[in-house]
Amino acid sequence: MGRFLISKRSNNEFQFVLEAVNNQVILVSESYTTKAACYDGIASVKVNAPYDNRYNRLPASDGRFYFTLTAPNNKVIGTSQMYQTMQAREVGIASVKANAPTAGIIDLTN
Repeated sequence: MGRFLISKRSNNEFQFVLEAVNNQVILVSESYTTKAACYDGIASVKVNAPYDNRYNRLPASDGRFYFTLTAPNNKVIGTSQMYQTMQAREVGIASVKANAPTAGIIDLTN
């Protein structure tokens, strides 16, 4: 089972990452001004991760590939790492789909 890790950035805002079972980061959130908003972002990832139409598959300017996960209002709730191939990006999407819905949450800000 994957896990969400909540941390505090240098500007005192909150962020989460989703790690797969192998501890590899597979999704990174935006910054949130409150911890409660960060938890809401995690809840949104859990709800939206299973739906393929919530993923935007994108090319990076350097020729690599990445994806974003969006809420129904098209707001980005997570961004992937960069991948060398489109196939690797699909593996990353499959990992988010598999890990996010049941992932635990570890708050590193306490």
